[in-house]
Amino acid sequence: MKTGILATTCALLATASFAATTDAIDTDGDGVVSFVEMSAAYPDLTEDIFNAVDTNGDGVVDAEELAAGEQGGLVPAKSG
Repeated sequence: MKTGILATTCALLATASFAATTDAIDTDGDGVVSFVEMSAAYPDLTEDIFNAVDTNGDGVVDAEELAAGEQGGLVPAKSG
């Protein structure tokens, strides 16, 4: 039980951290990150990598997708 609570707490803290990362690169404040915004933060980003991070294919990256991309090594983790 304690392990599950600890895991949930850690996951929530990680999500909050990644949301802060998204907020830092979301220059137009719409809550998601476009290719242009993301490539400004990650100069080596290619469209293929962006598309791999954009797992739902909607053309933008949200906090969850960015978190997964960072955790999966597609993009380097940025500090808030």
